[in-house]
Amino acid sequence: MGLFKQMKDMKDAVKAAPGLVDQAQQMAASAQQFQAQMMAEQQNVMGQAVAHQMAASGQLQPQAGGLEPIAGVDLTCYATIVKAIAPQGYDQSLLPGIAASRGIDAASWQRAHDGWNARIQNDPAVARAFSDVYRAV
Repeated sequence: MGLFKQMKDMKDAVKAAPGLVDQAQQMAASAQQFQAQMMAEQQNVMGQAVAHQMAASGQLQPQAGGLEPIAGVDLTCYATIVKAIAPQGYDQSLLPGIAASRGIDAASWQRAHDGWNARIQNDPAVARAFSDVYRAV
């Protein structure tokens, strides 16, 4: 009779397996999303620290033209599009499609994306402005 119980237990385990796999996949997706959120928060905190240091030394003014639109994309539009990928696990491959849904062609988006990234990396005042706008949108 032990053999039949073992067979029944195996049958029950096989029935439960798809649900357990789905549950594991959901947990993995949640973990990835949490990790991405933590990374974004860490970058935000680091950016704020740099901005506060710059403000204390009176250097928190963007370089000339630092906040001007790039390829027709202003900082608010750029931040809105970039933030739109947060719920999708920060999948950067989605950016051109999101930009297109806002009427920005692929070539203009690429120029804007590259340009804003360069400004944000090279000018702490622009980085601070981006951080402020990103949190607000």
